Formats: sequence, C-alpha cells, structure tokens
Amino acid sequence: MFEIFDLYYKDYDKWFETKGKIIFEIEKKAFERILPYIRKPSLEIGVGSGRFAEYLKIDFGIDPSIKLLKIAKNRNIKVFKAKGENLPFKDNFFFTIFLIVTICFVDNLSEVFNEIKRVLKNGGYLVIGFVPKESPWGQLYIKKASEGHRFYKYAKFYSFQEVKKILEENNFKIVKIISTLSQKPSDDLKYEEPSENYNKNAGFIIILSKFTKH
Repeated sequence: MFEIFDLYYKDYDKWFETKGKIIFEIEKKAFERILPYIRKPSLEIGVGSGRFAEYLKIDFGIDPSIKLLKIAKNRNIKVFKAKGENLPFKDNFFFTIFLIVTICFVDNLSEVFNEIKRVLKNGGYLVIGFVPKESPWGQLYIKKASEGHRFYKYAKFYSFQEVKKILEENNFKIVKIISTLSQKPSDDLKYEEPSENYNKNAGFIIILSKFTKH
C-alpha cells in the first residue's frame, strides 16, 4: 500500500496548495482549539509531507514513505522511516501524539495503540483527526474507494462512535471534541469556523484525549 505514496508523493503534497487548499485551512483552524493542551516532545504518526506537523510545530514524525519524509524533513521535522505498529522511540518519551487522518491507513490499529501507550507519558495527550464514515465526506471517500481511487482504495474509515470506543478501551479519556467541514462536498467551499462537540454532518472531527496508565 505505502508504495503508492512514494509513487505519487508530489501529487499528495501539491493537493494542500491546490484542490485541498481551503480544506486544509479549515482543518488547521480547528486544530488551533486544542493547541493550549499540547506539550512537547510531540510526535505525528503518519507525518506524510509534514504539512500539519509544520503548522502545529510537532517535533517528530514517522512515516513509511521515504519520499514524503524527505519533504517533511525540509519542513524542520525530525523524521524516521517507520510504521505506527513499531515506533523507534523509548518508553514514556512523548507528551503529545497526533494521528491526523492516519487512522484510516494503518494495518493493525490495535498494535498502533499498544505502541502509542508505550511511548506516551502518563497523563499525555493523543490527538486524532479523522473523516467520520457517516459524514457526507466520509461517504464520498468510501464511494471513491469503491471506484478504485489510488489512495482511498486502501483506506478503512471509522465512525465517530467507533473511534470513541477504541479510545475508551485503551484508557484514553476524551477531553475535547472539535467538528468542522460541515459543508457538503458538492458545495462551493468557503472558510468556516470550527464548533465544539460532535456534529454528525462534519467532514472532519478532532478528538483530544488524555492517557492514564494503569
């Protein structure tokens, strides 16, 4: 699967400045709501080309795509070629970990969470940004996946309730939920302010959760 990101790495990164520019701006604004909670050192699992990591000033990033990592490195992210199921960091190292869209592309979500819990400090934060499958945007991407879209055909989309359950099962307590991109994919997209709590029509959800080790 990940070879596809190496093959189309230029197209992937260019999307943030072309078709996805307004979406990226909307999502960045939503992340600003959780910035007061963020502590360093921080890590993004699935850092890609480092667009979000650069904006959020995330310290470290891992990704299986060497081509995307080279771009992220040029954005001053400390990068490592790795997958979420096997993080190259010592125990209890990070205060904050980000999963931005990555949750739909991991091979084994259970193993990823085991690794997150290993490297995250007690009382640390996990930030998940994702497209809920029940939203109009989620349904659009699922349709594109069924039609063989080069990226989405590898994705597994989760509902808000599924992500909430996964967090609770792994000893994460939800602190804040931010919803945005409530416009339909067919709309002429305009800038919008994010809202607090879960919005079933939102195409992008951010969940900030706090980890307690037992």
